Amino acid sequence: MVKAAAVQMDVALARPEDNKAKILKLARETQADLVVFPECANSGYAFTSVEEAMPYADPIPGAFVDELVAVAKEHERCLAVGLLKKQGGKLYNSAVFITPQGEVHLYRKTHMPFIGLDRFAAPGDSLGLFDTPLGKVGLAICYEWRFPEVARCLALKGADLLLGLSNWPSGAVVIPSLLLPARAAENRVWIVSSNRVGLERGTEFIGRSAIIDPNGNFAANLEGPAEGVIQAELDLSLAHNKRMVKIPGEYEVDLWQDRCPSLYAATARECDHD
Repeated sequence: MVKAAAVQMDVALARPEDNKAKILKLARETQADLVVFPECANSGYAFTSVEEAMPYADPIPGAFVDELVAVAKEHERCLAVGLLKKQGGKLYNSAVFITPQGEVHLYRKTHMPFIGLDRFAAPGDSLGLFDTPLGKVGLAICYEWRFPEVARCLALKGADLLLGLSNWPSGAVVIPSLLLPARAAENRVWIVSSNRVGLERGTEFIGRSAIIDPNGNFAANLEGPAEGVIQAELDLSLAHNKRMVKIPGEYEVDLWQDRCPSLYAATARECDHD
């Protein structure tokens, strides 16, 4: 069993030292094998340009990640943290997954909405799937949950656990309330989702962090837009079996074997935009 926690926190725009102090404190104090934090938890999100955001981004590797590594080692837990990353004059909306052994896995957001800093951040070029002490873990950042292909590809490649690091604003309630349970159930995987709260340049963030089991049920969740931490015990072996037998010989479904990949080519086709 894996004890997982999702941290729902406010993030102060352009106040990285305050944000990092809060992240490190919660990373130390949250008694869990895995602690997940929101998207861009170091910097905030509602920047208007590369020039404005760049001073508040972190290099990876860098001093803050080193501090996270020290916490992970000391407390023997995995940490997943959304970080605004800078490299070579570019910004990346990123996430790190840090193991108790000090390994740092980096994922850069690939699906970019025209919102906030994603308007000018550079996209990543590969999905976030990593071998960890917990098993194969997939990462997705915010908007990416609107694309079922992301969760499906991560699950097909062996992920039993998907982590969501998000900044969902008001108007995006459909994602935590409907899409995440659907992604868990259609792939039979666990999902640990951390979303931020607070108000930033007129945008209110909704929280609704959740831990969802492979049947699409909430194992733990926060419904209100307040800071908090949720925890649940995850039996990752439940995600190994994609076959469900209700009545032997009469009612059997297999989410992997019953697929028809030859019919799905259109999902990978480029579309024309007006």
